[in-house]
Amino acid sequence: MSSDVERRSRRSGGRPISVSFEFFPPKTPEMEATLWNSITRLAPLAPKFVSVTYGAGGSTRERTHTTVERIVKETRLAPAAHLTCVSATKAEVDEVVRGYWDAGVRHIVALRGDPPGGVGQAYEPHPEGYRTTADLVDGIRRIANFEVSVSAYPEKHPESPSFDTDLDILAAKVEAGATRAITQCFFDNDLYFAYLDKVRARGIDVPVVPGILPVSNFKQARNFAEKTGTYVPSWLTSRFEGLDNDPETRKLIAAAVAAEQVFDLVDRGVTEFHFYTLNRADLVYAVCHLLGIRPPQESAGQSNGQAAA
Repeated sequence: MSSDVERRSRRSGGRPISVSFEFFPPKTPEMEATLWNSITRLAPLAPKFVSVTYGAGGSTRERTHTTVERIVKETRLAPAAHLTCVSATKAEVDEVVRGYWDAGVRHIVALRGDPPGGVGQAYEPHPEGYRTTADLVDGIRRIANFEVSVSAYPEKHPESPSFDTDLDILAAKVEAGATRAITQCFFDNDLYFAYLDKVRARGIDVPVVPGILPVSNFKQARNFAEKTGTYVPSWLTSRFEGLDNDPETRKLIAAAVAAEQVFDLVDRGVTEFHFYTLNRADLVYAVCHLLGIRPPQESAGQSNGQAAA
């Protein structure tokens, strides 16, 4: 019988499937232990990179920098540090960028950032800061030759008046030097492919990597979706009905739903995925396993077993 790895390989046309993972900096010792347990669990899957989020406020910036530096020093992973324009002067942001380069970081995820008051509040750039993500990308690239990833929105950024405006913004980020776009999470793959068609028609040719969110807490995911304008299909709602007080079953359903989504994307030609881990490894690890992404020793053992057979 063919292995999962062989089936995934045939589905992707023989092209290798790659993954990356997003984490957020911990606020407490307990959260730090959870984060590093997750990093330790996922590191053997050899992700292309791991990103660490970044928010407004000095303490968040420090936690992000500390987490990224620890990844550089204690693992072989390639970290991608998030960086925003929010509540900081150009000089302050440039200092952070130089600090990352000096720490050995070569990849930044450049974002405008949410307003300090949260999603839904009006964004006001710092009077002495970078005004847009494109400005930030240009500033980063002027300092050093970083790889720069930026965000993309298959269902349009909630603040954009139209898709055309949204595409203009993405084009400006790429023209400033961005080399990859990572999408906000979505649950309807048709929306991703419709967006990709618009992006390519606009002449934007950088990779547009789908951001995948395994949904273990459906209520939280739905609340996030409402704030960001993310469509939640009725079939997804029905999958989690009656499971509010059954976290173990929710976890199984979440893995199945995420696996279905990525398998469909692979069948339709996608070979790179960015997983929003929420600092939890179990669901992401399970989906990667189903994709045929295994630790080297496991893959080698499987190959040897197949050869012996």
